[in-house]
Amino acid sequence: MDGEDLAQEVTRVRDSVRDGGLLAPPEPVVAMLSGGRDSVCLLDVAVAERSARAVSAVHVNYGLREQADADERHCAALCDALGVGLRVVRERRPRSAAGAGGAGNLQAWAREVRYRAAAQMARERGAVIASGHTASDQVETILYRLAASPGRRALLGMMPSDRLESGERLVRPLLGITREQTAAYCGARGLEWCEDASNESAEYARARARLGLLPALRALHPAAEANVARTARLLREEAELLDALVQDELGGAACIPVARLAQLPAALARLVVVRLAEDAAGTYVPQAGHRVQELLALARRGGRAELHLGGRAGAVIEHGELRMVRLPPRAGATRPQGDQAHSDDSN
Repeated sequence: MDGEDLAQEVTRVRDSVRDGGLLAPPEPVVAMLSGGRDSVCLLDVAVAERSARAVSAVHVNYGLREQADADERHCAALCDALGVGLRVVRERRPRSAAGAGGAGNLQAWAREVRYRAAAQMARERGAVIASGHTASDQVETILYRLAASPGRRALLGMMPSDRLESGERLVRPLLGITREQTAAYCGARGLEWCEDASNESAEYARARARLGLLPALRALHPAAEANVARTARLLREEAELLDALVQDELGGAACIPVARLAQLPAALARLVVVRLAEDAAGTYVPQAGHRVQELLALARRGGRAELHLGGRAGAVIEHGELRMVRLPPRAGATRPQGDQAHSDDSN
């Protein structure tokens, strides 16, 4: 790219973030900074959109890689150059994170540490948390979820604005930007970044999608990445309409007459059962929508019936109504990796 092209790339990225409005005032911003190109791009854009005073960064040094300390020093130098305050959290892996789950357990531990550190900083400052997930991450997430957990939710991808379980708001301002664009942005701005070799390791599901599936998609069509991400955005908008239909059907109730459930169109019946199950369990229950006919068959037998729907959701049928209950966790059970596949990277 020549100088004019580089300047245009910077403008495109910043315009995309500005149009999304996720970094808009009044809340200050806590940027999750790994040192990789996406998070470096995010931090620079956040400072440009708001000001260094309104932006802080948090970096976690897990001590898992030889270059971990060098990454920390790089993040410190970048924040110093941008005039941004940086909090460094140093954690060391507990033995439990290297257990039977292998790489999955390790990633789950690192993810928990990362978001806990960001949440604490956001609470202290009344800030919104920003992560550097890109359109490329979005495509990887959708492909992984389609393989691991079929259903409408898999196609929605990551939400631009979300909430952590602890209540803090999390935004993803770069979801409209590809990984190649963040690299071009950093190049145009003269920003260096750290490379994480684990991103190229087939040991991790996300890396397998990155190394195998994304190149195949690009070979089919050069705009495949952007098209998949755009489709996810459109489906999220349509999902709002479907959610409103479910809400109208339930009317705020935590149960539904079985006779009414049997009368609903199949798609709406699935969505109603999923909504009831997820409200009760407090988490994603992808299997629930596939059990509608089984629930109706139990109801036809008469009397009281119960059915485990997966995860922590249980269905109870009695007095002609279907309601859901939250079940206690099973011993040794862990949360399915697919539920948090979008958080596997280090941004």
